[in-house]
Amino acid sequence: MSYAPKFLSGNQIREKFLMFYAQREHAILPSASLIPEDPTVLLTIAGMLPFKPIFLGQKTSEYPRATTSQKCIRTNDIENVGRTARHHTFFEMLGNFSFGDYFKEQAIAWAWELATEIFALPPERLVVSVFREDEEALAIWRDKIGVSPSRLVKMDEADNFWQSGPTGPCGPCSEIYYDFHPERGDTVIDLEDDTRFIEFYNLVFMQYNRDADGNLTPLQAKNIDTGLGLERMAQILQKVPNNYETDLILPIITTAATRAGLKYQEATEEQKVSLKVIGDHVRAVVHMIADGISATNIGRGYVLRRLIRRVVRHGRLLGIEKAFVTVVAQTAIEQGAEIYPNLRNREEIILAEIAREEARFLETLERGEKLLSEILAKQEQQISGVDAFTLYDTYGFPLELTQEIATENNMTVDIEAFETEMKQQRQRSQSAHETIDLTIQGSLDQLAASIHPTEFVGYAQNQAQAKVTAILVAGKSVEIAEAGTELQIVLDQTPFYAESGGQTGDRGYLGGNNLVIRISDVQKESGMFIHFGRIERGVIQVGDTITASIDRACRRRVQAHHTATHLLQAALKKIVGESVSQAGSLVAFDRLRFDFNCPRALTEAELQQVEDQVNTWIAEAHYTQTEVMPISEAKAKGAIAMFGEKYGASVRVIDVPGVSMELCGGTHVQNTAEIGVFKIVTEIGIASGIRRIEAVAGPAVLEYLRVREAIVKELEGRFKVKPEAIIERINNLQSDLKASQKEVESLQTELALLKSSQLEAQAESIGELKLLVAELPGADPEALKVAAERLLQKLGEAAVVLGSVPEPGKVSLVAAFSPKIYQEKKLSAGKFIGAIAVICGGGGGGRPNLAQAGGKDPTQLTEALATAKKQLQKILSL
Repeated sequence: MSYAPKFLSGNQIREKFLMFYAQREHAILPSASLIPEDPTVLLTIAGMLPFKPIFLGQKTSEYPRATTSQKCIRTNDIENVGRTARHHTFFEMLGNFSFGDYFKEQAIAWAWELATEIFALPPERLVVSVFREDEEALAIWRDKIGVSPSRLVKMDEADNFWQSGPTGPCGPCSEIYYDFHPERGDTVIDLEDDTRFIEFYNLVFMQYNRDADGNLTPLQAKNIDTGLGLERMAQILQKVPNNYETDLILPIITTAATRAGLKYQEATEEQKVSLKVIGDHVRAVVHMIADGISATNIGRGYVLRRLIRRVVRHGRLLGIEKAFVTVVAQTAIEQGAEIYPNLRNREEIILAEIAREEARFLETLERGEKLLSEILAKQEQQISGVDAFTLYDTYGFPLELTQEIATENNMTVDIEAFETEMKQQRQRSQSAHETIDLTIQGSLDQLAASIHPTEFVGYAQNQAQAKVTAILVAGKSVEIAEAGTELQIVLDQTPFYAESGGQTGDRGYLGGNNLVIRISDVQKESGMFIHFGRIERGVIQVGDTITASIDRACRRRVQAHHTATHLLQAALKKIVGESVSQAGSLVAFDRLRFDFNCPRALTEAELQQVEDQVNTWIAEAHYTQTEVMPISEAKAKGAIAMFGEKYGASVRVIDVPGVSMELCGGTHVQNTAEIGVFKIVTEIGIASGIRRIEAVAGPAVLEYLRVREAIVKELEGRFKVKPEAIIERINNLQSDLKASQKEVESLQTELALLKSSQLEAQAESIGELKLLVAELPGADPEALKVAAERLLQKLGEAAVVLGSVPEPGKVSLVAAFSPKIYQEKKLSAGKFIGAIAVICGGGGGGRPNLAQAGGKDPTQLTEALATAKKQLQKILSL
């Protein structure tokens, strides 16, 4: 066959990979969450991680074969992001897996078929590495596949032998590399030369068990674990110099460049580095938040915070002084929402989290950058530990950021001295008096060290007298705040429930002498309940005694949703199976969301049964019972633990006798009858083996029904039919619309042909060949293609390039070449038009004689056509 890699979008590469293996009896499984089930790792770092229990023999797979596109996060090479062609924090790993089914020969054969036939990579551009001792794999590659021995490279164990740990399943690997410069020959194959080679596919042959003494024993059930880097394959097939300039990341970078007043291709190398960092990190950030990660100072939350802060700082390096990350994030969401719908579902949450973190860090930067610039101006080789600690402790400047800036200025940081200062500060905090001066700028951590934790009295009281122990405005501790101020308030005790266990924080008011503060949210940090609000009237001061009152209507709504969530889990266990377990939840005023482990979608009948069962328990008016008991006793009674919660020696148990018993710190109804009614809204899959139900209960059901009733009434009025006839009416309209669209397309083609006949006279002669490059205004891609083919028929031996703007924000291009052009001149229409489309912010390709491409920047169409004409004039005249 003829090997000619063609342009494929990132989405097309992903789809072709998954479909290739689906056609070979692999179950397509969705990407697992970036929050792994494996407690030994913070984030999902590899495509095989969700299957690790299967490979280790801890679980049995439902499927003998599987294929996935797995979201991954790695930060071990974060400093290389943007500086090399292919380092990322977020990436997608395409993989095919065999659990005791096929093995080495089949995996190798399919990998080669995928690479050379589906992706049409020329075999002479591929190099294969094998483990030095794996003669079996070497023979398969050489004798069965036909790879030249000169392009088979033996590697040591450090490079080509996989193992999950010092003991357990392990095995050799084979890697496939793409050669960007085969003209350099096979005499010296240095696979570490990343200017020439890129590894894009890794095949792991899990065939041994390693014991504690290092001995290898063949496994009875041998497994296959592979990984193909989506971004790397996109770089190869889209013929761009690095992963960042593929259609997976470049649109995000372009948005950032626009905010900085730059054009990416015209930027300096350092500006490009910053743009690449932003493009990569924002992509990581939106997926992390979508999967339920929030910015914190520990664990995966700290990884998220660090990535956002790096984005903000690189924006500053580009001259972006104001908030911009949410704008870039919206592009990242648009890029990924089709494949990962949770990006769209959680868009509001994603943007809010980013906006909050960005605002907080911009303030930190403003405070710390001035001091840091003074430190750097000292012209010393090292930033002292004292200076680094001052930046961290007083200005909230992260140590990692200080180190990064120091490196950029050819300096280091005295880490040992920094740790000494940190240790001394902890000792000071422990011995400090409780009434330290809160007017000093400080973080929540500093506040937590200076005041008592907040006492929660909201289980028994809707209102309480409380003392103000701290006030924060724009992240700074203050003594007093006036009307109109957005602020956070800490009280010594409160009836407000702080967000935890999936339940959202209470709303309500703080009041006093001529004082009204509306509270919109409550969060818990280091034992403190942080009340987020706005002063509507009056003045508040640290030490004041105020009245804290929750919004009882909101509390009743959230109670209904929380108890309904418990009933929902019980119904799922009863109807779907006891294996159902919670994997996450949200209990809000307007809805509830319940994530649970289940390998398949629920049927409509099952969903109806679940809904009916919950409503039956509601109607039976079960009283709820609350009791605090030792955790051992609670477990002995069969109480279910809620996902993600940490429990102490004593726990709070919510019991609906005969129905549900769970460990829970949330607020609940006293009787299930208070819920009123329960309605399931949606049931979808959100990750591998994870399903999600969204539902409404109580007053929220009325709002849900009102919206739908309004829609039905609107449709009744517009279509002038009864409700039961609406669907039939819509079906008829859709049929009419399809017929009209076909008629319009036919007319557009006829119009394009008519216009193209007028262009024939514009063709210029170059020797015995003819050249026609022109714009055909308004023509859609199909009409443009038909017009180009018709013109080529009339002109004979010719090159025809046509362009149009079929709709705002889109460019369509087509190239049609006669045999003398693509055979004798060796000029492929696909390669030519794909390169021209880049000028319009796009790409494309096709056959040597006829190819189409597209773009996103109509303002560059004139330049693109002029470039095409100039290049063709030169080539045809040779």
